[in-house]
Amino acid sequence: MVQASPEHLSAARDAIIAIPDAERLHFTASVLKEAGFTVRTASDAGALAAELERNHAAVVLLDTALADGYLWEGTPVLLIVDLAGDFDMARLEPWGIADYVSRGADAGELAHRVETLIGRFRERRRIRAQAEFLRESLRNVSAAIRGTNSPQQMAGHLVRGFGESLGTDQVWFTTFQDTRVPRISAQWSKPGLPALPDTLGSYEDAARELATSLWADAEVLAVADHETDQASPLAEGLQKWSGLSSVRSSIAVPVGDGDSALGIIWITQLDAPREWTRAEIALIQHVAGNLAHSLIQGHLISAQVQVLQQLRELDKAKTDFLATVNHELRTPLTSITAYLDMIRDGAGGPVPPGIESMMDVISRNSDRLRRLIEDMLTVSQQDGSGNLNLKQVELGQVLRIVVAALRPLAESRNVTITGADSHGDVKIQADEAQLEQVFTNIVANAIKFTPDGGRISISVMPETAGEASPSAVVRIADTGVGIPEQEIHQVFTRFYRASNASSAAVPGSGLGLAIAHDIVHRHGGSLDLTSTLGSGTTVSVHLPLTGP
Repeated sequence: MVQASPEHLSAARDAIIAIPDAERLHFTASVLKEAGFTVRTASDAGALAAELERNHAAVVLLDTALADGYLWEGTPVLLIVDLAGDFDMARLEPWGIADYVSRGADAGELAHRVETLIGRFRERRRIRAQAEFLRESLRNVSAAIRGTNSPQQMAGHLVRGFGESLGTDQVWFTTFQDTRVPRISAQWSKPGLPALPDTLGSYEDAARELATSLWADAEVLAVADHETDQASPLAEGLQKWSGLSSVRSSIAVPVGDGDSALGIIWITQLDAPREWTRAEIALIQHVAGNLAHSLIQGHLISAQVQVLQQLRELDKAKTDFLATVNHELRTPLTSITAYLDMIRDGAGGPVPPGIESMMDVISRNSDRLRRLIEDMLTVSQQDGSGNLNLKQVELGQVLRIVVAALRPLAESRNVTITGADSHGDVKIQADEAQLEQVFTNIVANAIKFTPDGGRISISVMPETAGEASPSAVVRIADTGVGIPEQEIHQVFTRFYRASNASSAAVPGSGLGLAIAHDIVHRHGGSLDLTSTLGSGTTVSVHLPLTGP
């Protein structure tokens, strides 16, 4: 295989001649030397191989007797053929040989055929180099378009990239009114040229009609010379709605997706005609397809970002509202509970018979309201900094404090709590006050949803799963009403209450488990829940022994 190389490209007038016949070899060498070539000769296959190894030629003149065994790539070869013989011309293509000349050709024809072959080769090489440059340039344009979610930046990359890569005078792009993409337009002009007229974007109906027609036929409208090419009504319409009178050559490319066009690209050459090559058209269409996809994706992402921002603003407004309500509710509640304590202490005199039970109702509901306010305050604080006051905490001690505080509530409902006093010394790094709130919420929920005569069991144990860090697991299992299976994944959502809790009029805010879940998560742990409707629920709290 013979391939081109950098040295080959510089050997502009070097020729290798391989002919076994000495007389013809001498004649051919003389002709090329007279034409200004530096000539090297070979009379057999071995000498030819040596010359090809040592030298890089601009052209090789090769007799058919020495042609076998080579695949010529990147080197122009003129095959010298005996036209009176039985040589099969079909063999030229597999050998990679583009042209041939008769053995009997005179000096003038031989020199002309060599020069023509070299010229064709150089032109093909130039066209390939231009195509590769254009391909790489437009590949960079596509990469720039894909590298941003801003539709306007995409349009800017497109018009500037097309203008600079194609060497044109002006590029204009616009989208149409469409729910899939935003309304944008962009233009580019070669330095020194004025900007495109403002009227260009005012012909949307005509532009949409043109783009839709082209998109339906998967075509572009390439006009080599507007002065002579008026056969197409579309070409006349393009010149009319553009508002430009000096355009000499142009190409209009639809930008579309699915069954309809989203916009149009118009590329112009002002002062000279231009033949738009198939390679240029194919690459332009490819980039236009990338642009359509990126615009649609970018529009969707922008819409999602906008929705996310609105949700964040709503969430902040909700948090601010909770903080305000907490403050406004805590002040009067403090007065209520303070005066209630004063009445019970006899500050207002003896309490009449029957009033004590009313005061108990007020006290219970005040406590319920206080817990609700504290839960709401916790939610608003978690949406803020949520700093943890970490220290070494003994889980068993935390659980005993929680159970001691909630035992009166459990006894009032004839619910038994077991296991709280039987735990070893399991210590973790945690915020003790927040852990108390976690287990208070979980145990209080278990008491609330466990019918009279039910049981709640609490266990603590260390756990190591595979290569994971060691953790402590606290399991709180009840024999309560359970949670419907399809609703289990929602119970950690703020303000969500299971349907059976709502239908049974069990009081609650739907914040307890959500708060517990957030606190455990900030400690670097996890909270899992399993439940069987009518049989009970088990909540498992996993906390790292090494701290968050």
